[in-house]
Amino acid sequence: MKKLTALTLACTLAASLALTGCTIERVDGTSTGGSSTDNGGSTGNTQTDGKRVLNVCNWGEYIDLDLIQEFQEKTGIQVNYQTAESNESLYSLLKTGGANYDVICPSDYMISQLIEEDMIQKLNYDNIPNYEKIGDQFKGLAFDPNNEYTVPYTWGTLGIIYNKAMVDGEITSWSSLYDDANKGNVLLINNSRDAFGNALIYLGYSVNTTNEDEIRQAYDLIADANKRGIFQGKVMDEVFNKMEQGNAAIATYYAGDYLTMYEVNPDLAYVLPEEGANWFVDAWCILKNAQHVSEAEEWINFLASTESSLANMDYIWYASPNTEALEQYPEYYKETYGEDLDMDLYNIMAPSAEVLKKCENYVVLPEETRNLYNDLWIQLGL
Repeated sequence: MKKLTALTLACTLAASLALTGCTIERVDGTSTGGSSTDNGGSTGNTQTDGKRVLNVCNWGEYIDLDLIQEFQEKTGIQVNYQTAESNESLYSLLKTGGANYDVICPSDYMISQLIEEDMIQKLNYDNIPNYEKIGDQFKGLAFDPNNEYTVPYTWGTLGIIYNKAMVDGEITSWSSLYDDANKGNVLLINNSRDAFGNALIYLGYSVNTTNEDEIRQAYDLIADANKRGIFQGKVMDEVFNKMEQGNAAIATYYAGDYLTMYEVNPDLAYVLPEEGANWFVDAWCILKNAQHVSEAEEWINFLASTESSLANMDYIWYASPNTEALEQYPEYYKETYGEDLDMDLYNIMAPSAEVLKKCENYVVLPEETRNLYNDLWIQLGL
């Protein structure tokens, strides 16, 4: 279903999922669906009266809710589904022992860190046969070079979203994030890796630099813009309401989420700046201490299928790494809605290899550099 329609049915779907025993909850405690289990403050459930159970953590607005219900009906596995706001908040939750998830969906650079810290386990791909449907261009990447720990779930780009009715002319550069012309109308993305990464690209540096001077230049760029009142605030999921309602003119966010916002507000545009951008892969991983490994394998295999990938692309507007789904989606859309897919929008969701050559993947940074990022982020005081 189109996301615009899907969002109006959120309450109906939540009620439907409640009937099948699913719990949907943010890590901040907001829940829908079935009731949560009090487990001493940790997230996820460890038992459900002998029934098969799976504790999942994903990002917000990042799955077709019908797929959760379909998976439960097909397998008899009760899904406790929770969402996190960012890679950094997920990592913090895992490190502090505040979660007992089985399967998670972090981004590329965070996966590298989790492997480095021995927090996720190697997968048995014999139990995930749909892994064969994942395109070769999404395998052997820096975060999992030997294809041992992950099954890619989605991919896309991080660019600039702007309201054409609220800015003068087209935006083509990251400079718009720091320009006095946009004072009070820019939303800074609320995670240090992306915020500093955008600034580094604008300054002509790699998003993966470990050079302290270059990173401090990126910090200075953001800090100076903040002092001049350029930023309205820091946001993650709050960006949807802000941009859809025209409460801010410019934000940096992910292409798939832009397409969701565009359905609500057609004045919005998306651009990959001329200096370059980040392209990312989010992938399913099973935690080292997972209590429900076979259930996690079934979940990953189910979502990697062509049928699930098509439904998910249509709902969340993020591209699937499933080669069949990528090829079939334009026809799937036409059959579903009786009209041709706008290929300009499709190319935002699933950009060409030529476009991706101008973008850079994140890799895990050394601990010393990560600590510098954290210290500088706190110093911003936003």
